[in-house]
Parts: sequence; C-alpha cells; structure tokens
Amino acid sequence: MSTLEDPSLERHFRGHRDVVTAVDFNPNMTQLASSSLDNNLMVWNFKAKMRAYRFVGHKDAVYCVQFSPSGHLVASTSRDKTVRLWIPSVKGESTVFRAHTGTVRSVDFSSDGQAMVTASDDKTVKLWTVHRQKFMFSLTQHSNWVRTAKFSPDGRLVVSGSDDKTVLLWDLNSRQCLHTFHETGGFVNCVDFHPSGTCIASGSTDGGLKIWDIRMNKILQNYTAHTGSVNKLSFHASGNYLLTGSDDATLKIFDLLEGRIFYTLHGHQGPITAASFSRDGNYFASGGNDEQVLVWKTNFDQIREENTSSNNTKTKHRRDRPVGPHPTVEDIPPRQDRISPRPVADSNTVDARQEIRRLDDVTHGITNVIPTSSEGDLGKNTIVSEPSTLRSSQSLESQLPQQLTTFMQHVAGQLDILTQTVSLLEQRLTMTENKLSEYIADRGPKVKENS
Repeated sequence: MSTLEDPSLERHFRGHRDVVTAVDFNPNMTQLASSSLDNNLMVWNFKAKMRAYRFVGHKDAVYCVQFSPSGHLVASTSRDKTVRLWIPSVKGESTVFRAHTGTVRSVDFSSDGQAMVTASDDKTVKLWTVHRQKFMFSLTQHSNWVRTAKFSPDGRLVVSGSDDKTVLLWDLNSRQCLHTFHETGGFVNCVDFHPSGTCIASGSTDGGLKIWDIRMNKILQNYTAHTGSVNKLSFHASGNYLLTGSDDATLKIFDLLEGRIFYTLHGHQGPITAASFSRDGNYFASGGNDEQVLVWKTNFDQIREENTSSNNTKTKHRRDRPVGPHPTVEDIPPRQDRISPRPVADSNTVDARQEIRRLDDVTHGITNVIPTSSEGDLGKNTIVSEPSTLRSSQSLESQLPQQLTTFMQHVAGQLDILTQTVSLLEQRLTMTENKLSEYIADRGPKVKENS
C-alpha cells in the first residue's frame, strides 16, 4: 500500500550568536549555509566528523546567503552595503561587490550561475555578472526598501518585493517593469518563482500569502494562515507545495493543488526568520531568533511501498499522488477566501521541540575563516579553530585523515572552477571565431566589387 510520512527533524546545528536570517542547501547536498545578524555566515557539513566553517568578513549583519547552482560558490549580503562571493572551503577565499548605497537584503543566482540579482534598502535591484565580477545595471521603480528579488527559472525575468507594498515583475532584456502587483496589507517580505515559471508567491508582514498568475496578471490564491509576519517562503521542487516561516514561531507547508494548509510544524523558540527547501525537495531547513538551524526531512512527497509483513512500521496515509511534471497555472485552483489564522482541521501538526532535546548538535567543532585583506579579494586568510564542547579530545593521528580529506575536497573544488573557466573561455573563443567568419563573408563580396 502506498503511504506518506510526516516531515521529521533530522539535524540540529548551533553556532550562530544572533538571529539566523537565511538558509540554503548546497545543490550536491553536502553542505548547508546560514547567515545571521552576528555578522557571519556558517557552512555546515553533512559528512560525518566534518567541522563547520564560520566565514568572518562582513562588518555588519548578514541578511542573505545562497549557493551557486554548481555549489562551488556562496554569495552573501550584508548591512555593510556589500555582496561577498565565497568559496565554501576551509580557505574561504572571497571577493567583494560594491555598488549599493544601503543595506543589501537579498541575493539570488540565475539558473545558469552566470548572473546574480541583489535587492537593497537603496530602493534598487541590481544585476551582476558572476565570473567577470562586474556590475551590469540597476532596476529602479520601487519607492521604498527592496526586501527581496528572485530570478525566474529561465533567467529572463526578475521579481522583487518592497516596503512600498508592491511586487514588481521585470523583463531583463528591456530592463522594464512588466507589471506591478499591489499588496493591500503589509510590506512585502519575500517573493519566489514557481518552478514552472508561470506564477509567483509573495509573503507580507500582515501574515498574508498570495499566489499570482504572471501570464494573466491576476491573483490565484490568497491565504492568511500565520498570525505573524511571513518572513521567508520557498517552493518545493515539484511545485505542489510551498513552505513558509513566520514570526508566530511556526513553519507551514501549503498544498497548492488542494488549496489548504498541509502541515504546521513547531521546532523553534520564537520567530522563524529563515526557511528553504533543498533543490531536490527531499529536505528543508529553518532558522530563527533562537539562533538555531534545523534540518527536516520532507517525507510527505516520497511515496514508498509499506512492508505489509512488518507491524513495526508506523505511517500515516495521506493520498496517492505520483510526482509528475511541474503543474502549470491551470493546475493551481483559484482561492480568494482568507484562511482563518486559527488552527484548521485539515492541517497536520508536527511538534519537534522535544525531538530537539534528543538530537544534540553533531557538529565536530567550528573553524573561523577570516580574510586578512579588507577587500577579501581572493587573498590569503587567517584560520582560527574553536574547540568543540561536544567532541572528546582526539589524537593528532586521528585528525590527519580528516585534514587530508578537507585538502582533497578543496583541490577538487578548485579544479571544478578551473574547468568552468576554461569552458567559458572556449565559448567566448567560439563566438569570436563566428563573428570573424561573418565579417570575412560579408567583406568578400565588397572587395570583389571594388576590384
């Protein structure tokens, strides 16, 4: 019989010294990055006995962190008005982007990893090239702080949300605003594109959550399921579900095809300020004012065959829905009625607060990675190790294999980056050769005419 399980808490990380502002999974699922108001970003390693990295470089609170699609780079934004691009290894090389005149609230990579988009309190959205590390252009139409900006899956559009209570849809070719969606309640805290690219979601400070159709420029679904501000949201890879984190100390998972709250999850003590699904949708992570990072296993979207001969398997039957292609706008039913902020009957509640006490922090110490250069331009770094209170003393012999493993992982990462660079140069050379061929072909007839 096909059955589905509830989400379960898998990992519990401690290391930040202030509110966790964002979380993001490495696409290869070996690491999780988190940012915090403690001015640092952390990279947590999922491999056994691997130390976590604390990257120290920003001079003020860090508001956002995201892995590149390849997983070889990490971008972070800060109140110090900079964007940093890091290599997530023990060496922690970084380079600094400077163009904003206010706090930089968010960063997002294009799906091909060639560009980044940032949003800032200077009321602008800015586009950057990743490999050339150059500022391209600004999108300026918001009249207040811009909290968030995201690429569409195909990289042709950008959506941004602002304290001016608008969600703007931008065309990157024309650099023009295609449409303005108006939020009638609070400020817009977070936005995201549906995996199909046909609609967007926005969360606001009044606890509202909206799904917008960007082809018809109309609202599809309208929820008020949180009693506090919606701080972060994230679409599941299937496009069927949406994750939100709120000031009301809950995570909620919405079933978009059925138009209801699927799960309400408790784990953090206080507001939840970070939430994100992994790229494959098998996990999601959360962070909050309690300075903790939690990693959850999705479970509910993985259909498995129950062993009928075993009486020890405890599962809850939800529904038999095979995972297919991304739904389109037509698959998502309209829902204009506001959901009551009180608990609803069809919402499954998962309380993991007791589980956190059982799952102790499994991090084997934290390594501080500090750029010696004020610009952090891929220069040398100072490495400071913190002793782990959770790990017993180890002999030098037992540490050597791990050091060798870390070194080899760094070498592999450098080789991958070198391969990408060579590939990019080959593409540019091919483009140059094509242009030269066109020029010669065009000049040939003209030379004969002149002769």
